[in-house]
Amino acid sequence: MKKIISNDIVTLRSLEATDLDVLYRWENDTRLWTVSNIMAPSPKSYLWQYLQNYDSDFYNTRQLRLMITLTATGEAIGTIDLTNFDPFNNRAEMGILIDHAHQGKGYGSEALKLIKGYVRDYLGLFQLYTLVPVDNTACAALLKKHGFVTTGHLVQWINHGTERHDVEVMQLIF
Repeated sequence: MKKIISNDIVTLRSLEATDLDVLYRWENDTRLWTVSNIMAPSPKSYLWQYLQNYDSDFYNTRQLRLMITLTATGEAIGTIDLTNFDPFNNRAEMGILIDHAHQGKGYGSEALKLIKGYVRDYLGLFQLYTLVPVDNTACAALLKKHGFVTTGHLVQWINHGTERHDVEVMQLIF
């Protein structure tokens, strides 16, 4: 039986208890806090409770977090999050994280191919959107490669220490 959200390179799967250590590392990486809206370190006990109570029913919770793993080894290398799901308008906000050690290897591109097919063909979404800090040119280039277009600009949208940064609104309409 073929996995629904998998190819020869990466697999997108639900959260598992074994993800605790890698989630702890990512949630406490201060380089990521500006785009994840985290304001303080996350204790392992909090993340363990999150994993134990995680509800992957997208229509119930209006969000879905999928781990990006290497298909060959199962190693977790990132996440794709769908949030702010609007079932009336068939859209969701998307965020993607590839661990620093795995960036630049094409894994983000493979994960985007999979999530696009999944949200279009299985969830029936009409569009995805994301907010990309203007200084994250690598992410913007990746999204453009996969059909996202810049449709707006939000001024001083996110905090980065004592500075405020602009973001680009990017959309993919199926």
